[in-house]
Amino acid sequence: MPVKRKTPSSKKPKAAPKPKAAPKSKAAPKPKAAPSLKTVVLDALDDMKALDVKFLDVRGLTDIADFMVIASGTSDRHVRSVAQRVVEKAKAAGFRPHGIEGQQDGDWVLIDLSEMIIHVMLPRVREFYGLEKLWDMTVAKRAARA
Repeated sequence: MPVKRKTPSSKKPKAAPKPKAAPKSKAAPKPKAAPSLKTVVLDALDDMKALDVKFLDVRGLTDIADFMVIASGTSDRHVRSVAQRVVEKAKAAGFRPHGIEGQQDGDWVLIDLSEMIIHVMLPRVREFYGLEKLWDMTVAKRAARA
């Protein structure tokens, strides 16, 4: 039986390899929007398990701030720790406090974040001063006052 030999003409020429397309660049991930001051403060208070947190809108009642947050701690050490965490988180988010008062005593710590004032206090101090009654002006109360 005769053996068939392959001749060069019977081979198909190999096509040049196609250049691979450059990998499609993924769209750069959108930077997260900076958290609002309200979110930063409320998250910090929640992290430290602050008690009875009240967020008050005081626009129209005073020019010193737009919002006020009142929270309680279980002890003077807890009050100081909660306030310190709020300051740390606010600084990390780019909000610099203008003033911090009462850290030494720990009964009542006030943090001034310009557009928001945070009061962290012991429950007995909070009850004595009654800041919620002073600043909580809901729509009905504002209408009755006018």
